[in-house]
Amino acid sequence: MLDQVVCLAAVTTMGVLEQAYFSLQVIYARRKFSVSPPSTSGPPQFERVFRAQVNCSEYFPIFIATLWTSGVFFNQGVSSVCGVLYLYARLRYFKGYSQSPQERLAPLYLSARLLWLLIAFSCVGIFLCFWRMYADGDLLQLLGA
Repeated sequence: MLDQVVCLAAVTTMGVLEQAYFSLQVIYARRKFSVSPPSTSGPPQFERVFRAQVNCSEYFPIFIATLWTSGVFFNQGVSSVCGVLYLYARLRYFKGYSQSPQERLAPLYLSARLLWLLIAFSCVGIFLCFWRMYADGDLLQLLGA
C-alpha cells in the first residue's frame, strides 16, 4: 500500500516545507521593514512578500486535495510530476512577486494550468473508478487502450 502513495507523500511534504519557507519570508520581511503583527500594510516590498505568501496559502488546500485525488484514482507518477512542477511554479511565483507584481504572471499561469491538469486527472480517475465499480467493466479496455 505505501508504495502506491509514497510519491504523493513526498510531494506533500515538499509542499509543506515550501509553505513554511514562504511564512518565514514574511517574518523576515516584517523585521526588515518594521511591520509588526497584526498589521499587513507597510512598504510595497513588504506587501508583495505578504501577498505572495497569502496567495500561495490560499491555493495550497486545493493543490493537496487534487494531488492526492489524482494520484490515488488516476496515476501516482503523473500526479507527482505535476505536483513537483506546481511547487516549482509557486516558488517562482513567490520570488517573482516579491520582486515585482509583473514577474508573478508567467509562474501564476503555469501553476494554474498544472492545477487544472490535476483537477482533470482527478475527474477522469474518479469517473473510471465509478465505471469499474457500477458498470462492471473496464472502460479503458473497452476503448482498446
